[in-house]
Amino acid sequence: MIRVRLIDIVACGATAAATRSRTAKSAALATVLAATSADDMAATIGLLVGEPRQGRIGVGWATAFGVDVAPAATPSLTVHDVDIAITELQHTIGSGSVGARDAILRALFTRATSAEADYLRRMFVGEMRQGALDGIVTDALAAALALPISLVRRGAMLLGDLGAVGAVAKRGGAPALAALRLEVGRPIQPMLASSASDMTVALEGLTNAIVEWKLDGIRIQVHKRGDTVAVFTRNLNDITARVPNIVAIVRGCAATDVVLDGEALGWHDHGAPIPFQETLSRAAQRVDPGGLHPHFFDCLHHDGIDLLDRPLSERLDVLERVAPRHRIVGVRTSDAARAAQVASSALAAGHEGVVVKDLSSRYDAGRRGSAWRKVKPVRTFDLVVLAAEWGHGRRTGWLSNLHLGARDDHGGFVMVGKTFKGLTDALLAWQTARLLEIEARRTTSTVFVHHQMVIEIAIDGVQASTRYPGGVALRFARVKRYRDDKDPRDADTIASLQALLPQR
Repeated sequence: MIRVRLIDIVACGATAAATRSRTAKSAALATVLAATSADDMAATIGLLVGEPRQGRIGVGWATAFGVDVAPAATPSLTVHDVDIAITELQHTIGSGSVGARDAILRALFTRATSAEADYLRRMFVGEMRQGALDGIVTDALAAALALPISLVRRGAMLLGDLGAVGAVAKRGGAPALAALRLEVGRPIQPMLASSASDMTVALEGLTNAIVEWKLDGIRIQVHKRGDTVAVFTRNLNDITARVPNIVAIVRGCAATDVVLDGEALGWHDHGAPIPFQETLSRAAQRVDPGGLHPHFFDCLHHDGIDLLDRPLSERLDVLERVAPRHRIVGVRTSDAARAAQVASSALAAGHEGVVVKDLSSRYDAGRRGSAWRKVKPVRTFDLVVLAAEWGHGRRTGWLSNLHLGARDDHGGFVMVGKTFKGLTDALLAWQTARLLEIEARRTTSTVFVHHQMVIEIAIDGVQASTRYPGGVALRFARVKRYRDDKDPRDADTIASLQALLPQR
């Protein structure tokens, strides 16, 4: 059996990182995948996207970068070799594991060239930013195996694992993928919504739509087979044991077998939704003491019948029969004025906004399509750049991740978050040169600057934070533009951001 070499993965990653062209990225990845065996497919895809197929294995920065061995002169590692080492790391736990894991990593890095070792270290600590995302790998897999992209996307949705899809496709081709079915108890990838700037844009082209409240909770997918209920997150993690309230509610639904899609959310006694951060914290606890509640917006399977290919209108009719008391608020309308009223009611109730959905659409995971369109108010703030971190991958050599500060009451600035979103190549180049001109000091990874540059940042909101001294952190921050026309004294205050925190 011919094994894929790790150096080929590294070279492919460099090619993908060096271009913004999705087609070029896909072509580079397809070359590697075409030469990959079925046995190595899952591991290869994991390395290409920078996430081992085994998931998190507990190798942090200090461990990965603390292994100091001379690099190999010539490449010899295969994907199979790396996969074996990662599996060993995953299973090496308990007493004596620190030394044993160090030995595994030393043996691995001793065989790695300098480029391979750098690739592995960045993968271990989650710093892979080469642009080889799941969507591009999906395209590449279809091209490599000459398969319809729709079939590959559907397979990824049903198995929830692109590596597993690659193995199935390599062994059995299109017939094997076509034979895949939804299995109650096995989570599938969720359908996602694209963003729309306003309600008019969201409703464009839709003559038969529903406008639903967009809750600021955690996405859940619930599977019920008889009395057995399983609850999964958006990332397909099993949180069943942590949400007994949701399990009990779904166990009482009017169905023997059912798969439901929705949001989990907690509520204050006075009826307002709890902040997303608190919902996330509850879901992370061993058992949720506060009782997160389910709010469903789709039904994917009902008593032996898959509904994925049925129109949303039909799926909602089934949902109404199965869980009428636990549906997300929604109004069937394509009228902009009525839709705006729904959005206003959602915001007044403390939610994020609305999602506009095509009632004729089927359930289709993969790229964010136009069948579901979310509309949320966007807020912008003028903040000051405090520092920037050196970039990785195709951003190597540029100052990328910005540290952002809001003005405090004493003429200083309080850090409220970081972002590298929204930066074009041209802006990165200009930003790097300008920040180096006002450098105050630096560490290995970060350049701290004098507080002279004002930047306009768009955010979806804020959340309470113990990490930053102002007690607030930005949510989904991205760069809009630099404000050369503004002085740092004109920046927004920490109080203006604190005012956005949900009131208890």
